[in-house]
Amino acid sequence: MRADKNLLAGSTTLLVLSLLSKGDKYGYEMIAELESRSNRAFTLKEGTLYPILHALEKEKAVISYEKEAPTGRVRKYYRITRRGLSLLEEKQEDWSLFSKAVNAILAGTDPAPA
Repeated sequence: MRADKNLLAGSTTLLVLSLLSKGDKYGYEMIAELESRSNRAFTLKEGTLYPILHALEKEKAVISYEKEAPTGRVRKYYRITRRGLSLLEEKQEDWSLFSKAVNAILAGTDPAPA
């Protein structure tokens, strides 16, 4: 089952930073890992991923470098920076507050105080 694209849109930066916090990755690797780890609920197209990566590079949240793969093909890898780790932490806090509020509404209860 795939998640609604509108729900995914607001969390893509969080997901990309989270993937990179576990180690350097190239674009297709991120797409495949996101799909695999979410049991195919989340799928990103290259046309969605690369603008996010470019924006994160501009913010100095990630850096990129090229590396030759065992096949001889040169791939562009991305690495999260200290600034990116701080941004990830902020986005995780935002997500936590957001998801608690949504879950409280769905459950018909008040959210736990922050």
